[in-house]
Amino acid sequence: MRSSVPGGALGLALLMGLTLGIFGCRAKPKPAPPAPITLSLVAVGDIMMHQDVKAAATRDLAGFPALWADLVPLFQGADLAFGNLETPVAPATGRPGVPFQFNAPETLPSALRASGFTVLSTANNHAFDQGAKGVRETLERLHAERLVAVGSGLDQAQAESLQIVERQGVRVAFLGFTDIFNLDLNHRATEPWVRPLDLEPALQAVREARTRAELVVVSIHWGNEYQHQPTKRQKDIAQALVAAGCDVLLGHHPHVLQPMELLDVEGRKALVAYSLGNFISNQDRMYRADLFPVAGGDSRDGAALKVRFEGRRQADGRVHMGLAQVETEPLWTENNWGASSGQRSIRVIRVASAEARVRAELDHLNEPRVGAPPPLDDATRRKVILEKQEYLRTLLLRRQRIANILGEAFVLQGIPAPVGTQAH
Repeated sequence: MRSSVPGGALGLALLMGLTLGIFGCRAKPKPAPPAPITLSLVAVGDIMMHQDVKAAATRDLAGFPALWADLVPLFQGADLAFGNLETPVAPATGRPGVPFQFNAPETLPSALRASGFTVLSTANNHAFDQGAKGVRETLERLHAERLVAVGSGLDQAQAESLQIVERQGVRVAFLGFTDIFNLDLNHRATEPWVRPLDLEPALQAVREARTRAELVVVSIHWGNEYQHQPTKRQKDIAQALVAAGCDVLLGHHPHVLQPMELLDVEGRKALVAYSLGNFISNQDRMYRADLFPVAGGDSRDGAALKVRFEGRRQADGRVHMGLAQVETEPLWTENNWGASSGQRSIRVIRVASAEARVRAELDHLNEPRVGAPPPLDDATRRKVILEKQEYLRTLLLRRQRIANILGEAFVLQGIPAPVGTQAH
């Protein structure tokens, strides 16, 4: 039977069909995998409001942020910045602070917020220093500055509620507990409350947090003061909390550093920092490296814990996040106690950056100057060089001391990379 399609047209149709067949069989390009999601957390230890710390803040126009200006880029560059607020902020309802009973001025919350802090633990042994009214005023002032307070509340329900902060599309749950009270005023559930560390309720809270957030951070005020090792009970509690779903456990209270460790539960890694030491205080104010053993400065050592999480959004919209990097940057609290000037100066510095700066200054003082008059006479120059060498020795001693306690693997050894700034 004769085809009704002309030969040329038939050939063209066959060619087009073959071409379409070839292209139709070509595999569709696979969609690019979703971009990884990263989230960063920086955490420091006890924010202590000793009288001399408050006095030092009044002597600088910048106020409290001047005391930790070196750390501001680090806090502001992180998605979340955490500290333990070891003081009420209750100037209206409380009494002036005295030794062992703290109170902070009304300027502290705004200074912490401006410095980059986002989350503060308010569950510690000084939470009730200004009574129940002090707890209430502290929370009101923190909330007014959009600071997240964990571990205390206007009543028990609020103190034990889960605080969830969202960053980069990731929900981070924070829980706060204290194992230690100087004064326990938890009398009525309808009044200001500070959450105690009761293990079974804490485990249940972590399990609930695991179902509602992609990351779970637990803050605990615990341990023995001035001891560098956690107790067996602390280690057992840490293991149980991690098994329940905790990703990072932030410990504080001993006023000195304690080791950090990574725990693995069914392939999920979690970090436990048993004590981050003091962030700022007036403790060990008399310490000098040339007069005291190295342990005499332990309460002036600190650490900025830097944690990076990574994950991807799954096809069903869920986000799976995991611990990607842990690093601690050594900190040191400079304190001019006993200086002849009488002007109190207390400030927290980043040790690695200070080392690099002092080395550069020493190189400048020691290099020959051809054709230019020296900026200092020989006697003054020698005196300045000796002072800077002693300061450098102090920094080296403190950095090594911090690494020995926390664990060498966790401690930054070189100059920290610049940190970009992003809005909170």
